[in-house]
Amino acid sequence: MRLVPWTPDDLLRRIDDVITVYGDAMGYRAELLAARRGYVATHARRPGFRAVATLTTDGHLAGFGYGYTSATGQWWHDQVRGALGETDRKTWLGDCFEVVELHVSPPAQGHGIGARQLRALLTMAEGGTTLLSTPEAPETESRAWRLYRRFGYVDVLRDFHFPGDERAFAVLGRELPLPADQKL
Repeated sequence: MRLVPWTPDDLLRRIDDVITVYGDAMGYRAELLAARRGYVATHARRPGFRAVATLTTDGHLAGFGYGYTSATGQWWHDQVRGALGETDRKTWLGDCFEVVELHVSPPAQGHGIGARQLRALLTMAEGGTTLLSTPEAPETESRAWRLYRRFGYVDVLRDFHFPGDERAFAVLGRELPLPADQKL
């Protein structure tokens, strides 16, 4: 497996693979995935866009991650902003890199791919903070939660409901940059 940085065009060329990995990792229905395709295409053109991919030796997509500069007028940013108090808005959203997606295909999970992708993505990120959202889950049972805690993410919002999704999410954040010598 090899980890590679992706440009917006790289991601868009592999959008079918991206949507497949996303759907498999999140367990989403096909009708939801069709809508995600358009969102991903829009995200790839946002300021501060950074992406990484993990490819198998034969070029199949095993995982990917991307994010961009979080800004007013973006749906996720505005939802989170509306739920935060003024101090937290300034702290977390003033100069923020939003980790939008970070997924590993289920057969490839448990081998450190997600950690390598997150480290690479955050190393490339610009901003003073980074935020992401993840479905609420028992932290000891969820690989995603264990990964984010290892990376020093702290609770910003808990049990948050985004419009259109019945699940509860947590919004987690940490300061940037990552310490160069931090062992994760």
